Amino acid sequence: MAKIEVFPNPAPQRRYIIEHVNNEFTSVCPITGLPDFGIVTVRYIPDKMCMELKSMKYYFFEFRNKGIFYEAVTNKFLDDFVEICQPIEMEIVTEWKTRGGMNSTITAKYTKNNDVITL
Repeated sequence: MAKIEVFPNPAPQRRYIIEHVNNEFTSVCPITGLPDFGIVTVRYIPDKMCMELKSMKYYFFEFRNKGIFYEAVTNKFLDDFVEICQPIEMEIVTEWKTRGGMNSTITAKYTKNNDVITL
């Protein structure tokens, strides 16, 4: 996997929200082999580190030909990003384009020191 770079939070004394949106995410359905198109929103409150955008773009590119379910890729993003930047809070939302008359939205959340979230 591409390594996501991080940099020091320029305002660690303040809680603020960073939101990155990838409007052109693609992966592959592991059953049909057809492409899946989605929007990935990464929203987090940084602690000591922030994620760098160019390296995130290359990370997302690596899924272009990977067979993976919506639920799995959403949770993988959360696991990988939390490990990389250790945020105070993080939420990943993936919104998938309509296929076969249905579309899906998957949300995964993390809170530091309490990673169990009740929806």
